[in-house]
Amino acid sequence: MTQFSPFDEAAMRRALELAARGLYSTYPNPRVGAVLARDDEIVGEGWHETPGQAHAEPNAIRNAGERARGATAYVTLEPCSHHGRTPPCVDALLAAGVRRVVYAIGDPDPRVNGRGARLLADAGVAVESGLMAREAEALNAGFLMRLRKGRPFVRLKSAASLDGRTALANGASKWITSEEARADVQHWRAQSGAILTSAATVLADDPRLDVRIEAPQQPLRVVLDRRRQLRKGAKILRPPGEVLLFAAAGKRPAKPGRKTIAERLGAARIERVRVARGHLDLGRVLQRLGELHFESADMQLLSKIDLTVDGYDICILPIAVILRALGGGERGSGDAQCSECGLTSGCKGEIADVLAEAIDRNNAGSAGIPFQAQIDIIGEIRLQIRIACVKRA
Repeated sequence: MTQFSPFDEAAMRRALELAARGLYSTYPNPRVGAVLARDDEIVGEGWHETPGQAHAEPNAIRNAGERARGATAYVTLEPCSHHGRTPPCVDALLAAGVRRVVYAIGDPDPRVNGRGARLLADAGVAVESGLMAREAEALNAGFLMRLRKGRPFVRLKSAASLDGRTALANGASKWITSEEARADVQHWRAQSGAILTSAATVLADDPRLDVRIEAPQQPLRVVLDRRRQLRKGAKILRPPGEVLLFAAAGKRPAKPGRKTIAERLGAARIERVRVARGHLDLGRVLQRLGELHFESADMQLLSKIDLTVDGYDICILPIAVILRALGGGERGSGDAQCSECGLTSGCKGEIADVLAEAIDRNNAGSAGIPFQAQIDIIGEIRLQIRIACVKRA
């Protein structure tokens, strides 16, 4: 196993920071950063900014100038070895006279997949890999998932109270999570190529599911509509962004006097997939999104859906613990009270302790799907458990 120096680690960490600058802009290309160093001093930096423009390595070489000769290149992804919209990065590294290349993870693209490393080694360049691989994998989870498994990396987002409720029984609540949690959602969306939801969610909430922060592009909005219930007035069908609707396979003739689904939904693209276990085949939906080169997808659902086909990879749970039961007037009326533990709002310290115990109980009974959370007390009657990530076992 290669022993990397503290400077090696610092240089790769910097390369990862540079790669993250392309978090919203490189799709469908991977996020890649590169650092050139000589004598434990960084002499050049670069990252891939947008598709069709220079990759990270040529940008770092240009930044280093003549100091690139004899330098070590730290790259977050194996240098490419094929001609696409830009020349191979391997050629740029060799022409610059780089003597050593350290990359974090291999590129599973069949046009590369070890070939970049071999070409560098055959030319006499010292090549090492595996430095900060876990961090590099996380940065390009979608790119890697699409190439390895043929489908996007999926985040399932669900906002709920600790007792599993998503809204007041009378429908009066618009949000149950904090402004900070909703801001987090915007950043997740901006990183995604697609946002996937169900027709039931659209009918219940009429969401836009667009990105409302500064981002170079809007994700594709994907609606699972087995029964073809979506109507033209739905906000999700409005600009900005495109819409792809999946309906059940097989043509069902429109009733006399009624428009077809294509006529009703106008510009929305419609594709059909088979039904499995009473739901649209989610595995096939994800496979189709992979074929369309979508690398990451946010799944936002209120209705039940079959997730037994390894449907998601990380679950984002903005859990709002509201000290009024979300069920309605029959519970939690009068003094503010936590529906989970029964404590009143006056016992803030005790409430946090009890909620921590509730989380532990949930983890113990969740079949190997744990979540972690930070508990914040907000005001007299509201607590917020910030984003909690659940990795599928």
